[in-house]
Amino acid sequence: MADKEFFKGREEVRVNHVKCGYGTRGSVKNGSKKYPLALTVTSEARKQEVEALVAEAKLYAVVSIDSSKGAVESISELSALLNKKGTVTLDKVPTRNEPCVCGSGKKYKKCCG
Repeated sequence: MADKEFFKGREEVRVNHVKCGYGTRGSVKNGSKKYPLALTVTSEARKQEVEALVAEAKLYAVVSIDSSKGAVESISELSALLNKKGTVTLDKVPTRNEPCVCGSGKKYKKCCG
């Protein structure tokens, strides 16, 4: 009886996935005070235009000017936030036994359904 070994659990404790560097950024909201957008433009006039767009959308951004030869504008984060679609809501479709929406007085299943 004394020669039997029983499982007493794991020898090594599992490490939580968040501590291993797999943290998610689900709570990060780009364009907020804590996480401002990093935008790059090529001229002072364009900087003023972009800052006006940011202020109109009530976002926060750090706009820097890169006037070197061959510089490329980087405002894709801003355009993605501005072109974001809203929530789609659909009208309620009547069930089979409700009165028809056309006003005939019949049930939906007998009239238009």
